[in-house]
Amino acid sequence: MSEKFQAVVIGGGPGGYVCAIRLAQLGLKTACIESRGSLGGTCLNVGCIPSKSLLNLSEEFHKVQNLSNKGIEVGEVRLNLEKMMKSKDKAVTILTKGVEFLLKKNKVTYYKGTGSFKSQNEIIIKDDQNKETIIEAEKTVIATGSVPVSLPGIEIDEKVIVSSTGALKLDKVPKKMVVVGGGYIGLEMGSVWSRLGSEVQVVEFLDHITPGMDKEISLEFMKILKKQGIKFNMQNKVEAIKNNKSGAVVSTVDKDGNKNNFDCDVVLISVGRKANTNGLNLEAAGVKLDERKRIKTDNTFKTNINNIYAIGDVISGPMLAHKAEDEGIAVAENIAGQSGHVNYDTIPGVVYTTPEVASIGKTEEQLKELNIKYKIGKFSFMANSRAKAIDDAEGFVKILADETTDKVLGAHIIGPHAGELIAEIGVAMEFGASSEDIARTCHAHPTFSEAVKEAALSVDKRAIHS
Repeated sequence: MSEKFQAVVIGGGPGGYVCAIRLAQLGLKTACIESRGSLGGTCLNVGCIPSKSLLNLSEEFHKVQNLSNKGIEVGEVRLNLEKMMKSKDKAVTILTKGVEFLLKKNKVTYYKGTGSFKSQNEIIIKDDQNKETIIEAEKTVIATGSVPVSLPGIEIDEKVIVSSTGALKLDKVPKKMVVVGGGYIGLEMGSVWSRLGSEVQVVEFLDHITPGMDKEISLEFMKILKKQGIKFNMQNKVEAIKNNKSGAVVSTVDKDGNKNNFDCDVVLISVGRKANTNGLNLEAAGVKLDERKRIKTDNTFKTNINNIYAIGDVISGPMLAHKAEDEGIAVAENIAGQSGHVNYDTIPGVVYTTPEVASIGKTEEQLKELNIKYKIGKFSFMANSRAKAIDDAEGFVKILADETTDKVLGAHIIGPHAGELIAEIGVAMEFGASSEDIARTCHAHPTFSEAVKEAALSVDKRAIHS
């Protein structure tokens, strides 16, 4: 007899394991299936967490090299890449084991293997020995995440032509690296290897980096990255990537028809991700996909099949771990008869370069497109006493507020700790706050957060320190 569960979650990433824990908290007998062999999904194993570890370590390396400028004399600074990679791997192992403990603590049954549908209520789990187990599910949540996409005709070998996964595991610093794609992931990984000594060239099809980001922030971001030594080749289309003895040659053509060749040791393909639905055997359950091969859901995360739901990167919306987590909690509450929901207007996005870039809500371009009249408040970190005191003063805070009501519609930050500072604005927006509300809230001095307050004051043209 196959074991019966009230809820089964296929996928143990940020959306899946959070969903499984919440389902168990709500009293449902729950199982979570994960094929990777460790929980946490792409984010924890080969994405957010290891990349943040390397971003931090490479920044520390860069800072130490430049300490003498600030009166701290040190000896020769050398890179031990093997040790750095072990530090990164240790962080991942601790956290994945932690998630496994949380499932156990919450009495979630954890299956290591690949889950697929046998029918609408039956799931086949195939382990790494090809042994099959069949379980029954009253409700199933699909949370299988996403996988990197490549360019037509270009095969990722994770040695010379790598995805973000391979870029996290290089065993030596490439002399030259080409990053194809100027989005979040490419710029984060490019900045890691640039700080460790690579000559990094970014090849981007568009005329700006970080598509979808507020244009003013995007332009400032590229200016700062250029100062750090990263070279940009905009409006260049990749025509071919060919391996050679030393690595590869990336051949491109620009908007004027000029052909360019970039020799490098490693090519990082960072042109996006796609929903990971292969192998789920969705046909057996009758689950429908949209035109981009994502799973179609309604506003309760239910698919066209009454007892099957989907969340995270396999459905529409930004491919972000925290978006998947919020959806995991919301769908669990819906399944339990509550009314979970996600406010997609207040999902922050962060690029963890130095400086960090963070955004929430609408961009200026979106407000213009929607014909919404708005006011802008801006404040530079150059005028922030904490930032100046520690010589980390690049960037600014930008707040967009409704011209009539003063309600905060969006905020965009480039500067120190931007990923943390954006949370204040997220809370404000959840409560429907005005820029006046932020401006009249007392902020500790001296802190980076004062730049947020000053930007809010600036909306009404009454900033004090600029």
